Amino acid sequence: MHNVITEITEKLRERSQPTRARYLERIEKAAGSGPSRKRLSCGNLAHGFAACSETDKDGLTGEQKPNVAIVTSYNDMLSAHQPYEDTPKLIRKAVRDAGGVAQVAGGVPAMCDGVTQGQSGMELSLFSRDVIAMSTAVSLSHDMFDAMVCLGICDKIVPGLLMGALSFGHLPCIFIPSGPMTTGASNEEKHQVRQLYAEGKVGREELLKMESKSYHGPGTCTFYGTANSNQMLVEIMGLHLPGSSFVNPNTPLREALTIAAAQQVLNLTALGDDYRPIGKAIDERAIINGVIGLLATGGSTNHTMHLVAIAKAAGIQLEWDDFSDLSKVIPLMTRVYPNGSADINHFQAAGGMGFLMASLMDAGLLHTDILGVDKTPGLESYRTEPFLVGDKVEWREGPKKSLDTDVIRPASEPFSDDGGLKLLTGNVGRAIIKTSAVKPEHFIVEAPAVVFDDQNDLESAFKRGELEKDFVAVIRFQGPRANGMPELHKLTPVLGSLQSRGFKVALVTDGRMSGASGKVPAAIQVTPECVAGGPLAKVHNGDLIRLDAEKCTLELLVDEAVLANRIPVVPDLSSRQTGTGRELFGLFRANATDADQGASVLQLGEY
Repeated sequence: MHNVITEITEKLRERSQPTRARYLERIEKAAGSGPSRKRLSCGNLAHGFAACSETDKDGLTGEQKPNVAIVTSYNDMLSAHQPYEDTPKLIRKAVRDAGGVAQVAGGVPAMCDGVTQGQSGMELSLFSRDVIAMSTAVSLSHDMFDAMVCLGICDKIVPGLLMGALSFGHLPCIFIPSGPMTTGASNEEKHQVRQLYAEGKVGREELLKMESKSYHGPGTCTFYGTANSNQMLVEIMGLHLPGSSFVNPNTPLREALTIAAAQQVLNLTALGDDYRPIGKAIDERAIINGVIGLLATGGSTNHTMHLVAIAKAAGIQLEWDDFSDLSKVIPLMTRVYPNGSADINHFQAAGGMGFLMASLMDAGLLHTDILGVDKTPGLESYRTEPFLVGDKVEWREGPKKSLDTDVIRPASEPFSDDGGLKLLTGNVGRAIIKTSAVKPEHFIVEAPAVVFDDQNDLESAFKRGELEKDFVAVIRFQGPRANGMPELHKLTPVLGSLQSRGFKVALVTDGRMSGASGKVPAAIQVTPECVAGGPLAKVHNGDLIRLDAEKCTLELLVDEAVLANRIPVVPDLSSRQTGTGRELFGLFRANATDADQGASVLQLGEY
């Protein structure tokens, strides 16, 4: 094991000791001395299995059969969740065939940032993660279960499911993905048409035609955004069966993997001799593995918040400095759009998770001794990849070398020696920047600020021709307490167009950009946020700002005395607090933590 990884893991363990100890004590108490069903009254139990078959009732009454909770994010509007429609039926049969019972314990909401991008509904997106966590806990609160499987895949859904599952940390858990949609129009084609549309050179009809060619069927979007970063994270933390992350929906292999996962979770319950509760499976080593995977693949910046919140749900105190320190020693091993031209299906074909994890393990860059959910504890079996033999899954040795070195490379010959995710600090606050898709000549931008308090105002200024110059776009009052911290991905084509014309441009915001962070340097998730008194609220038009991704600094080049005497003017935010359901989330906006604390309203890790 690399000595830096060992040191950071040990620091994390020491920092987390009080809260982790309380968490483990809590799940030990919840585990009790067997199935929770025996603590239920006859009336409780009768209500709980009233709709079951007589065979299932007998099994649950006698307590000899494990009961598996299915928590699903199914809806048929969103492409990634539509494939889950018939999955519970498949799981129930698979579990019954293996000697158990499975019940849909509940559903969680699943919204799509692609649908709400640039719209008011996006201001509920980040908060939906905590709603999902709470919904997962409500689903499991009937306390009739010995294990769970979670059906979720996209942006806030997987982190929310995992946070909720960790509140029932005494239960084993396996996540079952739906897989990515098949490849449509190339990401480069899509990017070009989006940029032309932003410049007014093509119309809405051409844009919609291209978008429909890109997003054309069931499954996750094929670029490497938060949804596909989720799948990588869950697998590298050991909560997927090996190689199951990126198998396309509605294929025989996808169905066989679902059956295998449903039956495997039965082997992990307290009723057997290989008890692996999720609260112990997600420990400091698993969390560090998640950060390493994020860095090695150039994954979504959203996970600098999600992983912090997930860790807190397990009593672990992950910090942004841990990401930054690990980034210095974790090589960038993949180039998947927006960090390259390939999509996630190309990554899978070039070697996928089996090659990635094997290479990291061989280089001593991954904790292999975590519990995991495969038949053999640990991560060694994650070197393999699944194949369909008849109607069963068989795991075979994965590729020994990359099948396309433009997409994935070994840790010994990476695209970059660092993970491309950095912590910026300075008199503006702390911010995250993802540099894996940014060319080195754009690592440093020093230019006058152009200040906006709404992303739509920047777009309007661009259309008026007012941004034909070097500048740093400052988008303020976009944090969780201001308006729920929407993604500002809508700005990507505009700023990308200006950069392509030769202007030096950058973005600084207390909002977020997600896995779509691309070629324009973007200091995002500035903490503290403006509405909480962050210095970004004091920036004026024309102030010089220096973003330096080499020295990891973010500085407002204004005399300290002048800055101290400035009084920030907070805009009227009332229009962001009603409509599209936003009026229901006032408590969330008032109580959200800072981005570096997970941007959560839940009192995670405080028990």
